[in-house]
Amino acid sequence: MKQLLFLILMMVGVAAYSQEWKTNFEEAKKEALVQNKKILLVFSGSDWCGPCIKLDKNVWQSEEFKSYASTNYVLVRADFPKKKTNQLALEVKNQNLLLAEKYNKEGFFPLVVLLNSSDKVLGKMGFENCSSTEYLKKLQNLEK
Repeated sequence: MKQLLFLILMMVGVAAYSQEWKTNFEEAKKEALVQNKKILLVFSGSDWCGPCIKLDKNVWQSEEFKSYASTNYVLVRADFPKKKTNQLALEVKNQNLLLAEKYNKEGFFPLVVLLNSSDKVLGKMGFENCSSTEYLKKLQNLEK
């Protein structure tokens, strides 16, 4: 019985701190509007961009970011993988290109764009070699 209770508590804990990166921007905008959250749009080259991979490992996967993001952000990843084995569905690929035309004309990777629920850009930032705590504080400053 104790093992079952422990397993249930672990599953609830993991669910509370898990994060869901969306790939459909229109769905993300609707969710942000309904939940009164901001949209964190990340342009990434998941299989070729060293700073993108480091940002994912050091910040996006940190418990501190996951906890804050779960109540404040709808997460959207616009990924641009290069390896054939990692290619995205054509619909997602085309959407990401349209997002890049609108929010990332310079083609920076990684690029983090913070939007309000009405699709207004609040700020942008790239990779910074800092702790997840420092990076989160910089994201929070964009909110103001």
